[in-house]
Amino acid sequence: MLLEFLAPRQVLVVLDNCEHLIDAVADLADLLLRACPRLRILATSREPVAVGGEAVLAVPPLAVPDPQQPPSMRTLPRYEAVKMFTDRAAAAVPGFALTEDNAATVARICHRLDGLPLPIELAAARLRALSPEQILERLTDRYTLLTRGSRGAPTRQQTLRWCIDWSFELCTAAEQRVWGRMAVFAGSFDLDAAEQVCGAGLAPGEVLDTLTALVEKSILVREEAGSVVRFRMLETLRDYGVEKLEQSGEDITVRRRHRDWYEALACAAEAEWISARQLDWIARLKREQPNIREALDFCVKDDPVAGLRIAAALFSFWSSQSLYNEGRRWYDQLLARQDGPPILERAKALYCASVMANVQGDLHAGTALVEHARTLAAQTTDPLARAFVSFADGRLGLLSGDFEHARSHLESALAQFSERGDRTLEVTALTALGTAYGLSGLREEALECHERVLAITTTHGETVHRSYALWALGIILWQQGNTSRSAQFLEESLELSRQVRSPHIVAASLEALAWISVDQRDARRAAVLMGAADGLAQAIGSSPIIHSHLVAYHEECACKTRQKLGSNAFSAAYRQGEQLGFDAAIAYALREHPPVDSPPGTEASARLTKRERQVADLIGEGLTNQAIARRLVISPRTAQGHVEHILAKLGFTSRAQVAAWVTEQTHD
Repeated sequence: MLLEFLAPRQVLVVLDNCEHLIDAVADLADLLLRACPRLRILATSREPVAVGGEAVLAVPPLAVPDPQQPPSMRTLPRYEAVKMFTDRAAAAVPGFALTEDNAATVARICHRLDGLPLPIELAAARLRALSPEQILERLTDRYTLLTRGSRGAPTRQQTLRWCIDWSFELCTAAEQRVWGRMAVFAGSFDLDAAEQVCGAGLAPGEVLDTLTALVEKSILVREEAGSVVRFRMLETLRDYGVEKLEQSGEDITVRRRHRDWYEALACAAEAEWISARQLDWIARLKREQPNIREALDFCVKDDPVAGLRIAAALFSFWSSQSLYNEGRRWYDQLLARQDGPPILERAKALYCASVMANVQGDLHAGTALVEHARTLAAQTTDPLARAFVSFADGRLGLLSGDFEHARSHLESALAQFSERGDRTLEVTALTALGTAYGLSGLREEALECHERVLAITTTHGETVHRSYALWALGIILWQQGNTSRSAQFLEESLELSRQVRSPHIVAASLEALAWISVDQRDARRAAVLMGAADGLAQAIGSSPIIHSHLVAYHEECACKTRQKLGSNAFSAAYRQGEQLGFDAAIAYALREHPPVDSPPGTEASARLTKRERQVADLIGEGLTNQAIARRLVISPRTAQGHVEHILAKLGFTSRAQVAAWVTEQTHD
């Protein structure tokens, strides 16, 4: 009867909530589509129906604001999650509205709840008894807090736990087990990691099949990172999975496999650091930072020695990204938990920690760490452990002004590292020794060290140490009066540092280019560059003056520039530079940026392509790159590229500036 009724008609059939009857729905859909040529089906389900002709449209969570960005009362209401929370809150508590006082808290609530409508609705209902701040505090136990939904809703939608229980019960036993195991991952992860960490007791290929099933059931989110597919679990589902993993009794075992995987990853990155793969490793370690932090946090409690190995292997990565605060935090925690053998891991970690403390100007902490390392050296005959202690001692000598002491210890460390054939340690030691020679007035020896670094890094396609060597050579050439050659080296350093995203070396290069600008009688450019250098350095808790003997040049540059411009003009130019940000500062230094004193966005609308204008409008709505990608059906990487092009064309440094520009254009 149904087929006879539908066959001659052009009709849309809606099948809602198919996941618990997926096989029966598939049989019905296949039958209807074969017998009724003008019939179309719209099905909602937590997994595809998987019949011929099906086109799957994933419905993403609601757009949420970035918690790292200051909330704006103009842009926040444009986020779908914030709008829903505000609407439901006003229904629960008449008169509730988004205000300057509660905006940041509401934004964090929506982000913590992954933009999922049901949890947001349940959280808003709690405003009858709690303030937004109290709700945020209690979201650490979201399954207890988010209850008491609408009595008219199906049971599975009345509390968050019932909702997730419903999804869990629709999974097979293998899917339930892997869901719990995959909850050890923070952020996203790839197939190789999933197979290694979650594959115990499963047949070959079973992890891939199960992972695919969890994507189809909307438990995992599929993402693309370049040429690699990665997977992510929403925090709400991850919390649930962690609970199930703990109930299974295998949580410690799985967490140790997770730790071992990321220890191997960090060590592999360290082994290939001086190579053409360096930028690939930096990109990969950036993606894996949430998992690395998870592994290190577990090591603090379970195995501090493994944690020291991971943290020491990440030293070059953290340094390249100017993540000094992060590195120091992990070294401090792990060293505090491990005060006995093995000595080698401790010696290497003490060296790493002392260097990071010294870079940030914390000489008190750096000296204490080196003293600890000296005590350690007296307890061992291990030549590598003693070389790390000598290295730390030499680096401290650079900062304390005892250059003879520094040269002696750095030469000793370099000999040991070179004998072992460790390119990363050899290059790092050569760089420090070149600095020691330069500070001692031995410029020829300094040039030789930095040129050796340049030769090694160029041969192997390395980027980070090469950018530093170019900066160091640029400084020496400037001191020798070769301004044009110096500027060339500094600009090459900036080009490399832009690829690495290293604010510390960029700040140092901008500072040196400011000195050259003074020599070239361009005082305003010098002031902008000094402001840009200080702005980047302050953001990482450091200084654009890498070595204290260069402070005099900084002060002389500031004095001459202020005299030439006058205090008001100097301050204005300095502030403009300070606000440029990473990419815009480099573009300005390389003369790629629009003049700083021209109004941003001038005639920019005509330069945006049609697609870029679409992306700009979505930025104006407050959408993230991921949300823009979903809206325009493009990859997140493509969306990011459009955003970067828009910022460059408009001469802006932040998404907030783009949003304001869009608003102005609309009003105009």
